Amino acid sequence: MQAPSPSTREAASMYSTAVAVFLVILVAALQSSAPPTDPFPYQIPLDPNGSLQLSWNVSYADETVYFQLLVLELKAGVLFGMSDRGELENADLVVLWTDGGRAYFGDAWSDQRGQIQLDSQQDYQLLSAQRTGEGLSLLFKRPFDTCDPNDYVIEDGTVHLVYGVLEEPPRALEAINVSGLRTGLQRAQLLKPSVSTPALPADSHTMEIRVPNILIPSQETTYWCHVVELPAGFQKHHIVMYEPIVTKGNQLLVHHMEVFQCTPPLKSFPLFSGPCDSKMKPPDLNYCRHVLAAWALGAKAFYYPEEVGLAFGGDEFSRFLRLEVHYHNPMELGGRRDSSGIRLYYTTRLRPSEAGVMELGLVYSPTMAIPPQESAFVLSGYCTDECTRLALPPLGIHIFASQLHTHLAGRKVLTVLVRDGRVMEVVNRDDHYSPHFQEIRMLKKVVSVYPGDVLVTSCTYNTEDRKLATVGGFGINEEMCVNYIHYYPVTKLELCKSTVNPDFLQKYFHLVNSFNDKEVCTCAQASVTDQFESVPWNSFSREMLRALYGFAPISVHCNKSSAVRFQGNWDRQPLPKITSRLEEPTSHCPASQGRRSSGLTVVSIGGGKS
Repeated sequence: MQAPSPSTREAASMYSTAVAVFLVILVAALQSSAPPTDPFPYQIPLDPNGSLQLSWNVSYADETVYFQLLVLELKAGVLFGMSDRGELENADLVVLWTDGGRAYFGDAWSDQRGQIQLDSQQDYQLLSAQRTGEGLSLLFKRPFDTCDPNDYVIEDGTVHLVYGVLEEPPRALEAINVSGLRTGLQRAQLLKPSVSTPALPADSHTMEIRVPNILIPSQETTYWCHVVELPAGFQKHHIVMYEPIVTKGNQLLVHHMEVFQCTPPLKSFPLFSGPCDSKMKPPDLNYCRHVLAAWALGAKAFYYPEEVGLAFGGDEFSRFLRLEVHYHNPMELGGRRDSSGIRLYYTTRLRPSEAGVMELGLVYSPTMAIPPQESAFVLSGYCTDECTRLALPPLGIHIFASQLHTHLAGRKVLTVLVRDGRVMEVVNRDDHYSPHFQEIRMLKKVVSVYPGDVLVTSCTYNTEDRKLATVGGFGINEEMCVNYIHYYPVTKLELCKSTVNPDFLQKYFHLVNSFNDKEVCTCAQASVTDQFESVPWNSFSREMLRALYGFAPISVHCNKSSAVRFQGNWDRQPLPKITSRLEEPTSHCPASQGRRSSGLTVVSIGGGKS
């Protein structure tokens, strides 16, 4: 005998119960510091209008990401997914669409022409679709690695999230081409580390460093610099936490923010407030470069470990700070005022360990350059064993957070720890790094560095759109390769970087002259930048430069916070010997693929078009 079908009210009750049960199970399954009332603690707006809101959480036990996509105004459908650099072609996608009657949910991908294809392996699993007072809420999940060649592997670093909006019902999924959609991208670190949140001390105070109700320029990209001065006599404190302050209504415009310390010896700085590229910006602001706090869209509050604090204030600290806010305004909205910034939490009760910030990587020098038309040119900077042996305490230092940094050509950044010639572990790695998304990231595990260890920071650059060599330097069209590591206990070592020995670079220019009709000027009055600009770039000059950086001696900057080098001979140091490297993680994917399904999920969303 067939059971009677439930009434509409009963079905709604059963659905609500099922969603509630799912959320309880989800909270129990997720290994996260999020409280039980917040199963999706990470949120970002996907589009400039805020009509697509993404929330997520991570289960490391199941190696699965749980997503909640809130669509405020569903039209004919929406697509969401991931791709290598944020392109909509060759993207891994999940699509919800309606044919004007029924609605469907499916795992898909786009080919190199942007045509949507249904994936034969359905790895995005829909958990619920529910109308709320705000819009349509989709809950779904996906494993980190699906073993599907059409799918993106979710890794620790930056993930480029893509979206598209369907305005009219398509004839079929395969009839959709991304070129005809309203599309965009957003960046996030999906795999947030599962780190417990320390309690704030009872005597903590707060300080807000904010831009002063500025008018956001009606252009796509603006970096705004604002200098503030600490009160006279401000004694030494420890920062224990900081969090973003974003003016209500500007959540879609404030992309990332940083607070920098100015150099202590300079007694005063102009209290400038304006675009960072303004001709009116005082040159002294270039000395305000030491990172104190950094936040990027999608990041939560940053907590120091329970026994650690970052010093600011006191006689050894400059009273001047520079706040830099990056506004991303693709719709070029006008008339928007902003008072965003960062709120510091600090205490007068100094903690047992003091945190330090150290620069690793390459010296800002034109001696390190990338040829034009390169898809993946790698430069490496070294913090050598001689420097760590001289400058680190006997019990070493412990790295707990890291901020990677390049300029516009950077595509990947990696720092590894080398001990006795063996690569021991990765400090931080981002294989999908974007210079437009920089934040201080907590490490999943603390990395201990001891005297005699070596730290190697490597950056991969793409210069396919450039006609001249890209040299190292401070300019936005020049390049950097830096890892700002946050560690404890603090030492006098603030900068541990390298560059190729300049004498060997001159040998390279002479060698290029020997094999080409067009001569590179190697006269004394020619700058390194001018010499690189006159190199005839061919397979010989490219490979010789790559080889030079792989064997030539280096000049090491083993510098104190006063910018003075530790005593020693640092100018013709051999490259550290690395006899073994970390093996790349092996794939756990079976020879034959997993489940295969061409079926779609029919979704009940209370009507086709809202």
